[in-house]
Amino acid sequence: MFHKIDEFTEVWGKTSTNTLKMLHALTDESLNQAVADDHRTLGRIAWHITMTIPEMAEQMGLDFGGFEWEQPVPKIAQEIVDTYLKLAKTLIDRVKLDWDDDVLTSEVDMYGEKWQRGFGLRALVEHEIHHRGQMTVLMRQAGIRVPGLYGPAKEDWAAFGQEEPPV
Repeated sequence: MFHKIDEFTEVWGKTSTNTLKMLHALTDESLNQAVADDHRTLGRIAWHITMTIPEMAEQMGLDFGGFEWEQPVPKIAQEIVDTYLKLAKTLIDRVKLDWDDDVLTSEVDMYGEKWQRGFGLRALVEHEIHHRGQMTVLMRQAGIRVPGLYGPAKEDWAAFGQEEPPV
């Protein structure tokens, strides 16, 4: 749970930067990659991450200007990137303008439970990280190089002049 707006903005900055690295790696063709026919596609997961920003933020009382978050998945990867950029920035702007540290302990109804807003923001961050993990599997299946976010990706070891760790 976040107790300070500054804590959230620092973590969100890193989280959204890493998510953008993932989204920038996507291609239009890769958006249809799924682990199985009855599972979400890579594009659906990327769009879900993007659309969850205003969906959760509005439930916590932040105004996204009537943004319609129930939209179909774009067929163009850059549209996902552009929308994510806009929404991630709007989230930071709204939190900084509309809230102070005391608001983070106030409760809201979220998914049939009472959540403190600071917990809701933490859940948003963790939700995004969770789905980025799913994306890495689908990106590999689609033949896309996965960016190293918290350390080297498989392909990064050679760039460091080192052998990959054994599997």
